[in-house]
Amino acid sequence: MKLTEQTRSISRESGLRDRNWVVIDASEHALGRVASRAASLLRGKTRPDFTPHQDTGDFVVIVNAAKVKLTGAKLVGKIYYRHTGWPGGIRTTSAGKMLDNKPERMIEMAVKGMLPKNRLGHQMFNKLKVYRGAEHPHAAQKPNLITL
Repeated sequence: MKLTEQTRSISRESGLRDRNWVVIDASEHALGRVASRAASLLRGKTRPDFTPHQDTGDFVVIVNAAKVKLTGAKLVGKIYYRHTGWPGGIRTTSAGKMLDNKPERMIEMAVKGMLPKNRLGHQMFNKLKVYRGAEHPHAAQKPNLITL
């Protein structure tokens, strides 16, 4: 971190330069715990140079999305809604069915709900990468493994 002489504040360029890549293994962990940890890392709240109006968070890779756990009766009782855009086009899907078909989408929706609802939140969300299995194509970035 470099303090500028004029404003004595942390510059955005140094925050962007110090971004890290982080891997979270979601297997046998609750969906909310994985999502809240990922949202905190994406937002940059774990860093000493956190600024609410800037995107200086880390890149987050979540692996083993198909092995995430849902507690209680959420497999049947939790319902996800989406709309096709046509009149009467509301569609519902249970969490159990979504976990079988699109577990990546389920984690993405949970994390997106924990980020700011503006342009900055969309910019942070683009740094999230979710994969169904244990393999990911980001080995060249040398990501660090985070335990929950």
